[in-house]
Amino acid sequence: MSLRGKLALGFLGLLVIMTGVGMHNLSRISALGDSIEVILKENYRSVVACQQMKEALDRMDSGAVFVLLNAEDKGNGQIRAHQPLFEKALETAVGNVTLPGEGDAAGKLEELYRQYKSSLGVLADPAVGREARRKAYFEGLLPLFQQMKEKADAIERMNQRNMVEMDARAKRLAASVRRQTYLMLVASVLLAAVFLFLTGRWILRPIRRLISSAEEIRAGKLDLVIPVASRDEIGRLSEAFNEMTASLREFRRAEQAKLLRSQRSTQQAFASLPDAVAVLTAEGEVEVATGAAVEMFGLRPGARVRDAAFPWMADMAAEALSKGCPVDGEGELAVIQHFVRNEERFFRPQAVPILDSLRGPAGVVLVLRDVTLQRQQDEMKRSVIDTVSHQLKTPLTSIRMALHLLVEEKVGKLGPKQAELAAAASEDADRLHGIIESLLDIGHLESGRANLDLRPASPRELVAGNADSNRKRAREAGVELSVDVPAGLPDVWVDPARIAHVFENLLSNALKYTPPGGSVAFSAREEGEAVRFAVSDTGVGIPRQYLPHIFEPFFRVPGQERSTGAGLGLAIVRDIVTVHGGTVGAESREGAGCTIFFSLPKVGRADDGRGEPGK
Repeated sequence: MSLRGKLALGFLGLLVIMTGVGMHNLSRISALGDSIEVILKENYRSVVACQQMKEALDRMDSGAVFVLLNAEDKGNGQIRAHQPLFEKALETAVGNVTLPGEGDAAGKLEELYRQYKSSLGVLADPAVGREARRKAYFEGLLPLFQQMKEKADAIERMNQRNMVEMDARAKRLAASVRRQTYLMLVASVLLAAVFLFLTGRWILRPIRRLISSAEEIRAGKLDLVIPVASRDEIGRLSEAFNEMTASLREFRRAEQAKLLRSQRSTQQAFASLPDAVAVLTAEGEVEVATGAAVEMFGLRPGARVRDAAFPWMADMAAEALSKGCPVDGEGELAVIQHFVRNEERFFRPQAVPILDSLRGPAGVVLVLRDVTLQRQQDEMKRSVIDTVSHQLKTPLTSIRMALHLLVEEKVGKLGPKQAELAAAASEDADRLHGIIESLLDIGHLESGRANLDLRPASPRELVAGNADSNRKRAREAGVELSVDVPAGLPDVWVDPARIAHVFENLLSNALKYTPPGGSVAFSAREEGEAVRFAVSDTGVGIPRQYLPHIFEPFFRVPGQERSTGAGLGLAIVRDIVTVHGGTVGAESREGAGCTIFFSLPKVGRADDGRGEPGK
């Protein structure tokens, strides 16, 4: 669209706005008319109420005459029938005062009716004689009847006059505002047309010259100089344009030199990196690659990653570009096994997106970190731990048995100090035995040697059973234990003994770090294809910087004086949940408690390689 068209569109928008303003004013006028109509309706209610009061008064007066004529049943019946109608109409008139003086008149009418009602009571009294009734009617009821009708007439006339005046005033106001609005709309249209005509002469011609010059600069002609024909804004813009082209010329020279230096330094830096690293464009083409990436994975500059022998590379790069954040390999891609010159190597892949200044994807850095040595060290460490644990288990069992015999005094009496030392040694031996068992469990779980007795189980029964078995411990610790598991949750695949160990470890930690008077809560919720279990406490919490490490073996949060274990409980929890096909995590705020949660697959996913229950 041309600039003229855009300006025309802008003025058309202005015209639409002004038209909208005019229509809005018209709608406001209509709203004013509606409000006046409301006032008229209120006046109309008062008029109708006055007419109803006069009619009811006439009927009650006729009833009073019937009473005087000894037709008491008919007269009293007529009075009783129309008295509520009068009172209702009077209530409407008193509650709908909208005019000056109307309130006084309505109040006076109310006062007269009280007197009239009192006189009606005298007339309806059977004990009052005929002469007294006549006197009560002619000296009391009849004058009050006439005064009340006059007051009702006055209120009715007052509201009728106001209805007529307000109607005329509203019509005059509406006509005046309508005329003014039409004049404003016509003036706006004329002004927009004049300004649109002048814009072409004042702005469009100089801008066309600037457009032509900009197109030449885009084509690479940076030596162009625009003639400055005036000192107005367009002239200053032309001067700024000339200064910009001069800066661009200098900038191009500087950037070319800088780019050359960057390319050479990047190539040299990449050549010295030991890991396999490749920089990809947004289209998946390799721009720069290290020697290891070229030699081990064939990621040569200029090649496309989709043509490589590893399809998962292109998938990871595409995922990193779409998410805009680093993507690590998961599941089978967490660690890649690859043979290099007939030597088994292991690599941990990661795709890191390159974002431009607008946070848009500009490329991907594909990193394949060699973790072969780390895996070998882990295997050695696991082997050493298994060997040491097995070698310690037998003599430790003998030591525990001997200490147990000493504590139970099966081999002779002990003195108080001796009994105390023996009990402390027995407690430490039991704790050392627990550490060894935990190490063996971790070794079995991590190596895949753990045999699981998987079977369907109800989350509600799992949580309730483990909570009930630990309520005594909670009471002894002065901690309230609660369960929040809704009915109807789907069954999950579990090894009940292993999951009981998970709950036991989580509850032990929660009770250890929750002071007396606090609370621990078990809960479960359905979450996608799994059921999410959680153990929450109101204890000391875990600082945010330590949360990523609490599931690592032997890790203990610094500064927590209550820590007495070896830091293996949560590591075992993680490994047990992992071999069940679930995930584990933690949420906490220091001083505000902690929540450890884990998920277990639903029975609906029983076909994912778990087999029949019990296998």
